[in-house]
Amino acid sequence: MDEFPRFTAAAVQAAPVYLDAAATVDKAVSLIHEAAANGAALVAFPEVFVPGYPYWNWTMNPVDGSPWYERLYRSAIDVPGPHVETLCSAAAATGCTVVIGVNERGPHSLGVLYNSVLIIGPDGTLLGVHRKLVPTWAEKLTWTNGDASSLRVHRTPVGPLGALACGENTNTLARFTLLAQGELVHVANYISLPVAPADYDMSEAIAIRTAAHCFEGKLFSVVSCSTVTEEMIEIAAGDNAVIAERMRRKRSALSGVFGPDGRPLVDPLVDEEGIVYAEIDLSRCIQPKQMHDIIGHYNRFDIFHLTVDNTPRAPITFTA
Repeated sequence: MDEFPRFTAAAVQAAPVYLDAAATVDKAVSLIHEAAANGAALVAFPEVFVPGYPYWNWTMNPVDGSPWYERLYRSAIDVPGPHVETLCSAAAATGCTVVIGVNERGPHSLGVLYNSVLIIGPDGTLLGVHRKLVPTWAEKLTWTNGDASSLRVHRTPVGPLGALACGENTNTLARFTLLAQGELVHVANYISLPVAPADYDMSEAIAIRTAAHCFEGKLFSVVSCSTVTEEMIEIAAGDNAVIAERMRRKRSALSGVFGPDGRPLVDPLVDEEGIVYAEIDLSRCIQPKQMHDIIGHYNRFDIFHLTVDNTPRAPITFTA
């Protein structure tokens, strides 16, 4: 592997085929091939792209939203499983490293769902499955906490790669854990969030978080965010015109590629579907480290020490 790879990254901003895992995976495969045809070696997809985000948690009370939770569970995927195999085959066929968010059914308990990020190598190997550590706010009605066993940086042909889902990119200690493993390529996947409080600009929030991680870590970030369809609006809003109008709010999604100085390499994509392409040169991470290397000379590990318990958390342990 090249010590400091140069490659094209593709940040996909798109909506899933809502609550239809097979159709959404087919759409993802098509987008992987499209990105590869345009020279991409890394393709990043949104948070829980397969098969979508539970917006009803924000717009309905838990009782009214419960049938939709069941529908999401029924359309979620198993890891490993046939849908994952299809995605891995697409990565292998195109030679792309693929990062994609999925709703993962917990293998140990009926009804458990994880907000998971799959990291797939260009040979089709499933390198890792990161489960979101803490679901954000209303998301707690849907997803179970992950653990730190998946908080890992993966050695890939495009460089040392880590991934966090949405609000995790606000978690300083989670980000530091990846940086301290030598992360140089960060994938941050998000959902469009028009249902946030009125004074919350999701696109601006994404850009701020991304710039902070890039500048602090002197690395590249590939940001992929979903979009909202009329079908999602109809489900989340029902006959409530106020909620429907809120679901159409602008500046709710942003995707792009950011460099070690925290600035976007090309103009980010806001709200609309599409793919953002940018050239990444990891040698650009070297010189900025001379000024601030928070996992090296610009820290005091005799004063500060982070301990991460990366023990996998199981519901039961047998002693024999």
